[in-house]
Amino acid sequence: MHGAFEGRLVHYVAPDRKRPGARGRFADWVGERPVAQLLLFVGLAGIGALLWTALATNLARLGLTPGFAFLGHAANFEIGEAPIAYAAGDSYGRAILAGLANTVLVSAAGCLLATILGVLLGVARLSDNPLLSGTVAGFIEIVRNTPLLLQLFFWNATLHALPGPRQAFAPLPGVKLSNRGLAFPWFSDDGSSPAVAGATLALLALVGLGLALRRRRRGPAPQGGAATAVGLALLGPAFVAALAGAPLALELPQLAGFNIRGGLTLTPEFAALLIGLTVNASAGIAETVRGGILSVPRGQWEAARAVGLPPMKVLRLVVLPQALRVIVPVLASSWLSLTKNSSLAVAIGFPDLVSILNTTANVTGQSLETITLMMGLYLTLSLLVSVTGNAWNERRLRREGR
Repeated sequence: MHGAFEGRLVHYVAPDRKRPGARGRFADWVGERPVAQLLLFVGLAGIGALLWTALATNLARLGLTPGFAFLGHAANFEIGEAPIAYAAGDSYGRAILAGLANTVLVSAAGCLLATILGVLLGVARLSDNPLLSGTVAGFIEIVRNTPLLLQLFFWNATLHALPGPRQAFAPLPGVKLSNRGLAFPWFSDDGSSPAVAGATLALLALVGLGLALRRRRRGPAPQGGAATAVGLALLGPAFVAALAGAPLALELPQLAGFNIRGGLTLTPEFAALLIGLTVNASAGIAETVRGGILSVPRGQWEAARAVGLPPMKVLRLVVLPQALRVIVPVLASSWLSLTKNSSLAVAIGFPDLVSILNTTANVTGQSLETITLMMGLYLTLSLLVSVTGNAWNERRLRREGR
C-alpha cells in the first residue's frame, strides 16, 4: 500500500516541459496563450496613449506644457522654515529641495529618538514593578490604537496652548518652552558654521574609519564606543573651530521684546510633528524590543546571574545582543513607516515635501509632474532607509558568524 502510494505520487510530479528550438524557448519564456498576452499588452498601451493624448490636449488648452521645465522658474511664495537658504523668488526646484530637507531632517531625528524611547519603553514593559510595567503597557495601547493624525493634532494644539515667551517654561537650565516653540542653547552663527560643520563631519568620518580598521585588524573595539561617538559629536565642532581659529560661542536663548532670541528654536509645528512621530513609532518599537527580549532563552538570564552579573549588565551584555537578531529587521520597518508617515506634516502646517509640492502644483498647474516627483522622492527615501537597515542587519550577522 505504501509503495503504491509512492508510485502514484511520483506519477503526478510535473515533468520538465522545456521545448527545443528558438521558438520553443520563446514560448517557454512567454508562457501559455502568447497571442492573448500580446493583445492585452497592446490594448493597455493603446489606452495609455489615448489618456496621454487627452492629457496633452487639455494641458495645451490651459496653456501648460508637460515637462519639468517649471522647476527653474521663480517661486513666488515663502516657506516658514527651511534648513537651507530660501527666499521668495528662488526657483521651484530650490523650494522643493527645502521641503525635502525638512522631511529628511524630521525623519532622521524621529528615527533616532523613537529608537531610543522605544528601547527604554520595551525594557520598562518587562519590569518586575507592576506599576511601571502597567503604566507603560497602558501608554503603548493608547498610542497604538489611536490614529497618528489625531495624535499630531493633539501635540500641535498642546504646543500652541502653552504660555507666551514672557511666561515660558524652563524645564532645564537654558531651555525655554513656549507657544513660539522649544528654544535651547546652540552655537552662534557667525558665517563659519558650514565650514565648521563640514570639518566636524570629516573628523567623525576619519575617527569612525580608524575604529573600523582597528576592529578588523586587532579584534573587537574597546568598550565605550558609543560614549566616544557621542562625545565627538558634541565636542567636535568646538575642537574644529578652535583649530581653525573661528569664534564658536554657545548662545543661550534670551527673552528679547515679545520673542525669544539666541540659541536654536524649534517651531511649534516642527516640534509637534517630531513628538508625534517619535511617540507613535516608539510604541511599536517598544513591542518589538519586548518580543526580542522574550525570544532569548530563560537559561541565558540564569547563567548570566549565576556568574554574578548585575541585572543591567545581564540585559546589556547578554540579552540585548542576542535579541537584536529579532529586533533589527523589524526596526528597519518601523523606520520606514515613520519616514512615510512624515507626509502627514501638511495637516499641521509644517512645510515638508508634500506641502511644498502641493503649493507648487496649485501655483503652476503641473499636477502630474509634482505627483511624479513626490512618488519618486518618497520611493528614494524609503529605499535608502531599507538599504540602511538591511546593511546594519547583515553587518551584525556577518560579525556574529565570524
